[in-house]
Order: sequence, then C-alpha cells, then structure tokens
Amino acid sequence: MSIPGVDAQVSSDVLSDWHQSLGNAIRNPIELLRELRLESLADRFSKEAASQFPLMVPRSFLARMTVGNPDDPLLRQILPLNDELQSVAGFVADAVSDSSFRTAPGLLHKYHGRALMIAAGSCAVNCRYCFRRHYPYGDEPRRLDDWEPALEQLRADSSISELLLSGGDPLMLTDARLGQLIERLETVPHLKRLRIHSRLPIVLPDRVTGVLLELLTQSRLTPIVVVHSNHAAEVVADCEATLRRLVRAGITVLNQAVLLRGVNDSVDALADLSESLINAGVMPYYLHQLDRVAGTAHFEVDPAVGRRLIAELRTRLPGYAVPRYVQEIAGEPHKTIIE
Repeated sequence: MSIPGVDAQVSSDVLSDWHQSLGNAIRNPIELLRELRLESLADRFSKEAASQFPLMVPRSFLARMTVGNPDDPLLRQILPLNDELQSVAGFVADAVSDSSFRTAPGLLHKYHGRALMIAAGSCAVNCRYCFRRHYPYGDEPRRLDDWEPALEQLRADSSISELLLSGGDPLMLTDARLGQLIERLETVPHLKRLRIHSRLPIVLPDRVTGVLLELLTQSRLTPIVVVHSNHAAEVVADCEATLRRLVRAGITVLNQAVLLRGVNDSVDALADLSESLINAGVMPYYLHQLDRVAGTAHFEVDPAVGRRLIAELRTRLPGYAVPRYVQEIAGEPHKTIIE
C-alpha cells in the first residue's frame, strides 16, 4: 500500500511520542505502589506472579487511578497479586483452545468467514485477567517474510472475507511495519474488512497517530477497531479524545469489556462505562464472561450475576448502549450469548 506523503510524515518526532510513553511505562510494582501512595499493599502483590507475567503500566493509565485507593478498579486490573498463584480446578493455560485452531504460524481460524493473525506478542499494559497470558508468542512470526505461510493460507480460502489483527496487541507494531502488513493483506482479493483488536487507544492513547489513521482510512480494506475498556474511569482525558479521533476519521469503533470481580461487577459501573463509550462515539459491543485462564480465578463473576446486571442495564440504557453478554466456548462456531 502506497500512501503519498506518509513516508515523509514518519519522522523521529512522530514516532517518538508513543515510543517515549511506552518507554516511560512503570514496570516495578513497588514503584507503582509508591506513586499511588499504597505502600501498605506491598504484602499483597506477588513477585512470583510479576516474574511469570510482568507488570506493565503506561503513565497515562496510571494518571487515571485514584491515589490512596487500594480498591481502584484500574489498579486491580494490572497489579500482580498472590491470588494469581492459586491453582483452581477448571482454570487452564489455553482456556479458549487457541492452539487447536492454528492453521499456519501466527494464524488462527475459528469462525466461518474470518481469521485472526497474532500480529504482535507484546502489549502496552499487562492485564492480569488476560486470556492469552500463557500464549507461546515466541513461536509466532516476527519478520515480515515470516507471514508468507499465513498469507498463502488466506489466499487459498476464499470464504475468508475478514481478517482480525490481534496479539498481544497489533498496535505495538510501528506504523511502517503495520503498513507493510496491511499492504500484503490487501493482495488477498477476497479480503474485504480489517478488524484491529487493541487496548492501546485506551491505555496508550498517543499511539493513535495521524499516520495510523491514514493507513486505516486509505486502505481498500474497510477498517474496524475494537478497543477494550472495562471501566468508565478509563474513558477520560486523552483516552476519550483519542476515541473521538478514531470515530471522526470515519472508522467503526466497538468496545469489548470483560466482567471482572471488583472492577465492573455492578450495574452502576457497567452503566457508567456504556454511557462514557457512547458519549465518545464508541458502541458497547460485548461484555465477556471471564475466560477461565490459569491465574485469573479471583476475577470470576458468577454468570447469574452477569445476567442480572444485563437485565438491570436494559432498564437504564437505550438498547444500543447495552452490550451483548457472551462467553467463548472452545469448539463452538461463534460466541455464545448468555441469556
């Protein structure tokens, strides 16, 4: 894909903004607690959990946490706790059977008409409930040419019209590398849509550069961006402004949340989240039941509670603001709606 003027725009100062923000992210739990004046929580965080799945918190996300609040819903999502080390029956490394649907290096094909690429193995924030926290990212492509087997697989299956970029987080790729990947995807004639699943517009808003917007809006593939926010306190300030930029560029933006104990397991929290998203032009798409991944049991909410919360949301919000409550069941041909 050739975009006039884009190369000229990819200067060091354009790239350095979000790269610098990423480089300044907090990686030390003790530093995090010190910044939030929560040193008293030091006995609750786990060095072992942090070594298995390292802490990563951009300062933009940190700025949205409440200093001195040990129950801050954003803090709960990212602080490694001793709870992660508990072995709980039914919680496994590959809860959604990703490995069973890997048809080529970096390519997963679970659902009819669409496939998913693991475009990057890292994120700007390490969410403690992540369903791919145990994923073997080291086995997936890193160089552009390593994607050729996946592209050949896509070319051979004319039923696939939509390609999802996921990870990790695909927006951890530079604009230049992402543009090269999109350019190759555009050579697959039956691909019509490109869906990017990313947490970066929420936790690292300056990643959404003018160049990125051009890459998405000038591609022949129709772009859809699916962001991931779990609480209204995330959708403020630079995050809210970035979501508006995406929407005003003409890109469909959807949100997927996960129902999390101690984060958003109340009707007030979910209603506030939906209102904040709608006000920024983002459609609340899915509320996911937690995937039962090893180390995440302390986040699980009983589905009966989730059903009640959705029923209450319907009495408080317009229909378009109520997300579909879903669960991914390994082997099923689609997400399962929890009625």
